[in-house]
Amino acid sequence: VDHKAGTVNGVPAVMASSWGKSLGVVQLALQWDGAKWTVNKAASKSELRNIQSKNAAGTTVTVDADTSVAPLIETQHQAAIQYVKTPIGQTDFRMSTLFADVGDPGAIQIVNQAQQAYVAAYLKASLPQYAQLPVLSVSAPFKSGFQGGADYTDVAVGPLAINNAADLYLYPNTVYAVKVNGGDIKNWLEAAAKRFNQIDPAKTGEQQLISTFPGYNFDMFTTADVQYEIDVTKPVGSRIQNLSYLGKPIDVAQEFVIATNNYRATSGKSFIDKLDGSGTIWASPDANRDVVIEYVRKNPAVTRTGNGAAKSWRFAKATVAGPVVFSSGANGLSVAQAAGLSNVTLVAADDGSGKGTSKYAVDLSK
Repeated sequence: VDHKAGTVNGVPAVMASSWGKSLGVVQLALQWDGAKWTVNKAASKSELRNIQSKNAAGTTVTVDADTSVAPLIETQHQAAIQYVKTPIGQTDFRMSTLFADVGDPGAIQIVNQAQQAYVAAYLKASLPQYAQLPVLSVSAPFKSGFQGGADYTDVAVGPLAINNAADLYLYPNTVYAVKVNGGDIKNWLEAAAKRFNQIDPAKTGEQQLISTFPGYNFDMFTTADVQYEIDVTKPVGSRIQNLSYLGKPIDVAQEFVIATNNYRATSGKSFIDKLDGSGTIWASPDANRDVVIEYVRKNPAVTRTGNGAAKSWRFAKATVAGPVVFSSGANGLSVAQAAGLSNVTLVAADDGSGKGTSKYAVDLSK
């Protein structure tokens, strides 16, 4: 990879960031030999052109919009806005990932419910050889503060529309089903638990709970059928304790079908080997987001009791000499309280990061 020339193995290539933050430009140098055109790779290049820069005063400035474009797409733009406002249901609770890292399933359970129902129905109808296996689902808090205090899933109480489903499921993934065993589930959860730093119970100073492991990799179950504890005082790979299925220790040999997404099912070998695509038994054509939309349409009365309170996991109890802290959206303690997280307290309304986040503490002894 030649970053300066913008080539991969001598071929011009560009990855234009995300969310429209940069424009990727590939400039191909063409040569005519009298009979055909060919690409002169040595003279070709690629580059990123950011839409924002700093002026002399250090203020962020954005490139001017092309005034000729907006009128050309106005009709389609307004149609898209109206489409995403299409009503699909109603929620009686705030569906948020503000405290998903410490046990609130409020914005994750309905995704798991939708995925589980979708896969189970398909297996019964079209793959009967797997229909007798338990179907479970995992999902993750895709928006978990990476971009700051506003970067959380946060759906208000009241009407639900299609755009809310996009908040609940950020990425354009498709639903995949993988066949695993109980031992695989344990290892999968161990990998997901990298989300946390190892906490030293004897340390009297502050310890940060959340590691740099991305929130979108923090897969979790949200069902009473699966229960487990995460012991953050243990090193990575040995944190999952008391893993059970239907009230009994999970059988490492028992087979399960897990509903997940195409990204995890085919690029998740760092979790378990079967997530390299070899464990996939069904690659559905439907987007996870669309599956959530259809699930809510069929079950429009979304409630905390039925769709946002099933906790599969909790932290293993530990007495820590000093505070265990984490950052999340500003002034969100009421969300934790509404989710029944009585072990979470507000330490500082402003955590000093400049990202619009507050500092909270979690009492691992409770």
